[in-house]
Amino acid sequence: MSRTLFLSGADVRALLPVDECISAVESAFRAQAEGRVIQSGVLSSHTHDGAFHVKVAGLTLDRPYYAAKVNANFAGNPARHGLPAIQGVITLFDAERGTPIALMDSIEITGIRTAAATAVAAKHLARADADSVAIVGCGAQARWQLRALSHVRPLRVVYATDLAGDRAATFARDMSYELGIDVRDVPTLEHAAPQCAIVVTCTPARRALLRREHVATGAFVAAVGADNPQKQEIDPALMASCTVVVDILEQAETIGDLHHAIETGAMTSSDVHAELGDIVAKRASGRSSDDEIIVFDSTGTALQDVAAAALVYGKALERRMGKMLEL
Repeated sequence: MSRTLFLSGADVRALLPVDECISAVESAFRAQAEGRVIQSGVLSSHTHDGAFHVKVAGLTLDRPYYAAKVNANFAGNPARHGLPAIQGVITLFDAERGTPIALMDSIEITGIRTAAATAVAAKHLARADADSVAIVGCGAQARWQLRALSHVRPLRVVYATDLAGDRAATFARDMSYELGIDVRDVPTLEHAAPQCAIVVTCTPARRALLRREHVATGAFVAAVGADNPQKQEIDPALMASCTVVVDILEQAETIGDLHHAIETGAMTSSDVHAELGDIVAKRASGRSSDDEIIVFDSTGTALQDVAAAALVYGKALERRMGKMLEL
């Protein structure tokens, strides 16, 4: 019989500050490049209204950890059922003994670790003077994206747009107040992206919405929304004209915006500049000039989950938070 620590979403939120998650995720990408991880994997199953994703990976920190995350992604939930679009759990294991040591809500970790990856990429790939951001899609993930970016760049102005205009207005009001930044809602991405040094797309789009004419010279683009083969945010022609960095190449080939660029013949895998871990570990070069446009294809890896979950678990033990279950 094993003792497993249960942590609610509220517990996770209290234990996972954005800045600490950014550091943990950056270290995980470095470990990946240096071969100090248990290989990650993804399994997906799709239903009429949504999808289930299973992501797994292992990482050695103070000891070896392994995490398995099961997430359900149902984009229509908020409007139809009043439920979050993403729901799920993470099981954290002691990778030396195979013992489940923690079970925690995945919503907060998924949101924060996804934004943390964008922040890591922006830290290494955005221009040093990047102080303007376009947010395309103003759901819950957009809030984490902006919070995380504010830790790595001194943001001056943000332009937010969403197909549901009231959502962009609410986002602008709330985030202006929370971060003390000038956040403005605008009607379309054409009003937002062309004037910004950083562009974040975090939508459930199934057709490319960001094109070359929307992106300023020298911009850094974080493509966050395409986490299954059906989703697409970045036009293949834009991908082909830019420097492309991915989180996990094998994964991006099958479920990211890179997948669509390859499928249309606009790119091949060999056209990808590097994985983010190689950039972090300085095994590949970062930005080469202020004029270079860089696209970060962020498909989401369980390395981010295990890094965040291990951080949460350690702090929970220190603070004696959560409930012990006997399995």
